[in-house]
Amino acid sequence: MRILAIESSCDETAIAILEGNGKSLKLKKNAIYSQIDIHKQYGGVVPEVAARKHVETVIPLIDSTLGKNKLKGVDYVAVTSGPGLVTSLILGMATAKTLTFANDLPLVAVNHMEGHVYSNWLSNKELVKDSQKYFPALILVVSGGHTELVLMPGHGQYQLLGQTLDDAVGEAYDKVAKLLGLGYPGGPIVSKLAEQGNKEAYDFPRPMMDKPNYDFSFSGLKTAVLYTLEKKKQVNKQDINDICASFQTAATEVLAKKTIKATQEYNVKSIMVAGGVSANKDLKQVLNKQAKKIDLPFFYPDLKYTGDNAAMIATAAYYNVINKKNNILKNKAIFDLEPRSNWQLSKN
Repeated sequence: MRILAIESSCDETAIAILEGNGKSLKLKKNAIYSQIDIHKQYGGVVPEVAARKHVETVIPLIDSTLGKNKLKGVDYVAVTSGPGLVTSLILGMATAKTLTFANDLPLVAVNHMEGHVYSNWLSNKELVKDSQKYFPALILVVSGGHTELVLMPGHGQYQLLGQTLDDAVGEAYDKVAKLLGLGYPGGPIVSKLAEQGNKEAYDFPRPMMDKPNYDFSFSGLKTAVLYTLEKKKQVNKQDINDICASFQTAATEVLAKKTIKATQEYNVKSIMVAGGVSANKDLKQVLNKQAKKIDLPFFYPDLKYTGDNAAMIATAAYYNVINKKNNILKNKAIFDLEPRSNWQLSKN
C-alpha cells in the first residue's frame, strides 16, 4: 500500500509518501516546511499568517518533493482534518481533495493526534511486526495544545482517561519561556537551560498530582513561576537555569506519576508518549525509568517525528485503511469532508 499524506494543522506544511506491507513500513518521501522563524517575531503562531504561508508553500512543496509523476503508484491520499487551526486545515484539505478527485483516489481523513500516536509505529519496528503484543497501550499525549492520558485497546480504538483542565504542558513551557524572556518556541529552550540548572532550587507545586483522577492542570505551576520572578525582581543566568530545571521537574513528576498510576489500574501491556513534548529528554528518561520498575515496555517516537509531520499522518492512515475505519471517502463524498478543529481522539 502506498499513501501520500498532507499535514497542515498549524504552522508546518508537510508532505510524505509511505509504503506498508503488513509487517514493515517504509518512508519513501518526507518533506516539511516550517514557519517557526516567521512566527518567532510574534511570540506565537498567528493563524492568518500561517494560512497564507500554507497557500504559498503547499503546491511548490509537493512539486519539489514528488516531481512530475506526483501520484504514480499511490493508492490513497491522507490529510489531517483536525484538530488544529481551521484556516490551516482548510488549505491542506483543499489540496488533498483536489488531488484525490482529479486522480480518482480514496481520501483518508486523519486525526492529527492519532498521527502523533502512530509516530511510535513509525519509529519502533517491533510495534509494526506485532502490535497485538503491546495492546492495550497507555498513551501520554503531550503537546502545545494537548495533555491527555489515553487508553488504546487496539488499532484506532481510544478511551480518554484524563486531560488538562487548563494549560497544556507544552503551552505552560511556552508561557514560562515568555515570562523569562527566552523566546518562542519555549519548550526546547526551557529544556536545554534546565540541563544546566538545579532542579531542587525552587519548590514549585505539583498541581493535581495526588488527585484520584487522571486530569492535569499546569496553570498554577506557570503562575508559581510568575510569582517567583515578581518576588526576586531580578534574575541572573543561573537563576533562569534553576527556574527552568525546577519547573520542568515539577511538570515531569506530575505527568509520570499519573501515567504510572493509570498503567496499574488498566493493566496495560505498554506505555507510549506522543506529541511535540515527547521530544523532552527529561520526560522520556523519567518515564523509561518508571516503566522498567514495573516491567513494561516504553516507546517514544524518533526526535524527527515528534513535531508536526506528514509521515505520522501517513502511518495513521495506513492503519486506518487496513483496519477498515469509516473515515475513508471516495468520489464526490470527499467534498463533504469538513475541518474538525476540536476533533477529540476518543471520538473518532
